[in-house]
Amino acid sequence: MTPAGADSAVVRPVPRQRRHTLRFLSEIRSFSPVFIDTEIDMSGIRAHQAAARTRGHRYSTTSYVLHTSARVLARHPEANAAIRGRARPMVAQYGGVHGKLTFDRKLGGQRVVLSAVLRDLQDAELPDIQEDIDHFRDGDPETMPEFAPTRTLHRLPWPLRTLAFRAGTRPLSRRAAAFGTFAVSSLGHRPVDGFYSVGGTTVTLGLGATADRPVVREGQLAVAPLMRLSLTFDHRVIDGAEAADVLAEIKEGLESFKDAPDGES
Repeated sequence: MTPAGADSAVVRPVPRQRRHTLRFLSEIRSFSPVFIDTEIDMSGIRAHQAAARTRGHRYSTTSYVLHTSARVLARHPEANAAIRGRARPMVAQYGGVHGKLTFDRKLGGQRVVLSAVLRDLQDAELPDIQEDIDHFRDGDPETMPEFAPTRTLHRLPWPLRTLAFRAGTRPLSRRAAAFGTFAVSSLGHRPVDGFYSVGGTTVTLGLGATADRPVVREGQLAVAPLMRLSLTFDHRVIDGAEAADVLAEIKEGLESFKDAPDGES
């Protein structure tokens, strides 16, 4: 016997607050993503966070990843780049390293993913990065000027919405301002060990949860806080060896992060 209502469904238009996500997903169909990952020993980061708290400062894991990754990408201009075109593809390498960060927010009562670009991270220190993260995390997306283009996109009819999105994101000269030059997304606040995302940039980093796990150090079994860090790269722009170098250097930078006065790396 079929349960009552099992063959019924409520069909309605996609909420307008998700229109920017649908438009973005349509735009990145030309990507050729490849996925790699590694584990990060977060012992040094945890020590730095604990020391910072004694001085009245709080730094999220995401701020360390943005800080470290930006410095690595500054040394890898081939990965700090974007591609455009099929018959005659063009590649732009950007002088600044701009990180796109995603946020789980509500807009018009609808749970959505919003993104913000933090500019010139290759020169930014931890307090500056954390201040920007807090600004976007705690602000009201209904009124924040940084999200005005997204709110406008929601109100536009389909043909104009498509044209407006393409005009703001497709030209390589505008791509870094719209998407950043690399992207970071975190599900570390949930019991998610790892995930793989395409953020519209040549390099996208995915942060999983940090959890105490067994490790072997100098032949001895120990316990350490480990985080899975994934890197998705666009194979049209860089190859696996370059992507592996970037991921290895990010891993080294995070694992060698030492307790230092605020503002130093």
